[in-house]
Amino acid sequence: MQKTAAQAAVIALLAHGAVQAAPLATASSPDGSITVNVELDGDGRANYSISRKGKLLIAPSKLGFILTDSYDMVRGFKFESAENKPTVDEKWEQPWGERRFVRNHYNDLIVRFRQPTYLKRAMNVRFRIFDNGVGFRYEIPEQENLKTMNIADEMTEFSIASPGTAWWITGGEWNRYEQIYQKTPIDAVSTAHTPITMRLDDGTHLSFHEAALVDYSAFWFKRGEKQTFRTTLSPSSKGPRVTRETPFATPWRAIRIGDSAASLVENDLELNLNEPNKLGDVSWFKPQKYVGIWWGMISGKWSWAEGPNHGATTARTKEHIDFAAKHGFGGVLVEGWNKGWNGEWFGHGDEFSFTEAVPDFDLEEVTDYARKKGVKLIGHHETGGNIAVYEAQLEDAMKLYGELGVDIVKTGYVADAGGIIAPGDNPGEVRKEWHDGQRQVQHHLKVVETAAKYKVAVNPHEPVKDTGLRRTYPNWVAREGARGMEYNAWGQFANGPEHEPTLVYTRMLSGPMDFTPGVLSLTSPTGNALASTRAKQLGLYLAIYSPIQMAADFIENLAKYPKELDFISKVPADWAESKLIAGAVGEYAIFARKDRNSANWYTGGVNDATARTVDLDLDFLEPGKSYRATIYKDALDATYLTEARHNIAYEAKTVKAGDKLQVWLAPGGGFAARLEPVK
Repeated sequence: MQKTAAQAAVIALLAHGAVQAAPLATASSPDGSITVNVELDGDGRANYSISRKGKLLIAPSKLGFILTDSYDMVRGFKFESAENKPTVDEKWEQPWGERRFVRNHYNDLIVRFRQPTYLKRAMNVRFRIFDNGVGFRYEIPEQENLKTMNIADEMTEFSIASPGTAWWITGGEWNRYEQIYQKTPIDAVSTAHTPITMRLDDGTHLSFHEAALVDYSAFWFKRGEKQTFRTTLSPSSKGPRVTRETPFATPWRAIRIGDSAASLVENDLELNLNEPNKLGDVSWFKPQKYVGIWWGMISGKWSWAEGPNHGATTARTKEHIDFAAKHGFGGVLVEGWNKGWNGEWFGHGDEFSFTEAVPDFDLEEVTDYARKKGVKLIGHHETGGNIAVYEAQLEDAMKLYGELGVDIVKTGYVADAGGIIAPGDNPGEVRKEWHDGQRQVQHHLKVVETAAKYKVAVNPHEPVKDTGLRRTYPNWVAREGARGMEYNAWGQFANGPEHEPTLVYTRMLSGPMDFTPGVLSLTSPTGNALASTRAKQLGLYLAIYSPIQMAADFIENLAKYPKELDFISKVPADWAESKLIAGAVGEYAIFARKDRNSANWYTGGVNDATARTVDLDLDFLEPGKSYRATIYKDALDATYLTEARHNIAYEAKTVKAGDKLQVWLAPGGGFAARLEPVK
């Protein structure tokens, strides 16, 4: 007899020794491959489990909350009801992104519990089951005995049923998300930030993250016994890690599931778990490339502070505007233009003004000059982690940028973890908060909503992690949230060759990153060599997605490499389609992406320290058409380990769908290619 997916899932649970009876509620993905079961154990603790293709993936895992001021919402639950909603199958359009259209296809299950002994409190859990993942969240209804919910911690568990390998960074460390990823067995993970990526021994790929993080603390992925993890919420200075009035819904807990690395990358789970666009028309934001007065400060050649080495002068900015206009860049980032940089600003930010320029920088003159050249200034608001000072000036600062036509701002929160300075409840009082706690989550959304009023897009550095909110607020165009190019200016902290091909399958699963590629000189001004070939610097524009992409090197260095500069100036920052056509977690990643505004395709990516030859299938091209491929690749002697990192080869050839493109990737290498239809 043919078993249903639900029956097979129950059999898998029984084989695992997890349950002795049928689940209280169950639902499967539209294709039937993934099944969620919900149950209560003998102590009245709510549990869920997930099976895939009849095999247990997430063993029964607890649900609930610890409260600071009342009985915990963990035990003593009774099942009230369950409701399976009709299948949703819709397509929605991104105003910008990795792909233009996104399919949202899932089955929905809501399960209602009540604690009759403990104040008769109610807790609902909603599951959305997709063919490539599961999202679930708590929905706490309005109720007499729980008007305010003070959450000490969340008890959501993820009990991974099979062994495997994990790629992760530590949660709650002083340097936030800016760490090198570790590769360990799953049961060697301690406390991790999300997304955390896993590959089980049977080849199943998983990513654990969250979606729609609004007015709530981000969670860290904390291991208990063996391979059972739970959410632990980022702390708050006020005691409860989260305080919410009922009714409310938590962020979604999201699990991407697939057979391959590509099934994680080509997966829109978190976007689909977010609400649709609330801002309406955002066509005023144009995806673009930019240059900037930045690499000089990062490397120490120039200073943010005023003085003889001050980077952000009117004259230097005009030089960058001229370069941008000549080479087709849309923007020029200027850091250090405003007052407040002269003192000890790291982790303080007391003196920053976000409307007053320093004497050697004329904000109005610069923006007028840029406008005449068809270029826009990219604004900068560094807070030093002091959101008390920033929020007091936020409205005026965004209004000023709106009036001057500065339609993108890079914000910054440079402070050690736990070092955010937030306004207190009383005048003059301040509190210290975490970068990903509830208060900072509230702050980031306030910045985004205020910026949207003045048609300004936001790109925060030292941010809270991306959770797909760009769907709801499409002016939230990028974030940092990982070790970017700047670490390559600091020799002892430089990123290794495996860093970028790990980011693709970890950090990049959460959303766009302002990585700032394009250091074509492969050397910082202090003489630190990058663990990269020149071809890899071009491959980064395909591997690390953002709708704003920097060419980070000094403009005089960029000009020394006209062929590479030509590629950077032409590669889009907005795509109609994106496919991972070859790759493995932490090893290499090769993409094919189609320009949203032409018939051109681009392909390319990045490699770790192991040389490899890849045969790329070009079936993504339109059948019956020939394409002129302009290829930038590692020379046969290239390696990141020696001066041969500079060696690059160029090739032009005609290709078509069905062809194979063989590419050799050097240690620390990469490649990029532009494929234009032959007319």
